[in-house]
Amino acid sequence: MTIKEIQDEIIDEFSMFDDWMQRYEYIIELGKTLPLIKEEYKTDDNLIKGCQSKVWLQGEQNDDKIVFTADSDAILTKGIIAILIRAFSNQKAKDILEADTDFIDEIGLKEHLSATRANGLVSMIKNIKMYALAFDAKNKN
Repeated sequence: MTIKEIQDEIIDEFSMFDDWMQRYEYIIELGKTLPLIKEEYKTDDNLIKGCQSKVWLQGEQNDDKIVFTADSDAILTKGIIAILIRAFSNQKAKDILEADTDFIDEIGLKEHLSATRANGLVSMIKNIKMYALAFDAKNKN
């Protein structure tokens, strides 16, 4: 599936819920399905700066695609990074760099987060894009 197709699927799933309490519960459930980062990658280098909670993100190139794993010490944050990994993992660096993140606004996530969590969300997206940028540059050499 393309990034856009996955994002549309996420939008459809969130539209099934009537209120934000149900959506929060769903985000927490998604966090339980997160492909967890190996303990050896839970380092300061992989810690996302700007997050209220601790969030570790690690990306590896597998053939021509980037595979992300992550973890967080907060259940809601774990769900948020799970949504992002679902959208951007197993995709080509170029596609990640070109992808927009409008689906975050479409599901209403940013507006229902505290200011610090919203900043953390932006930092998570930025880190995913930075991995893609690094792998894209490496692939061109």
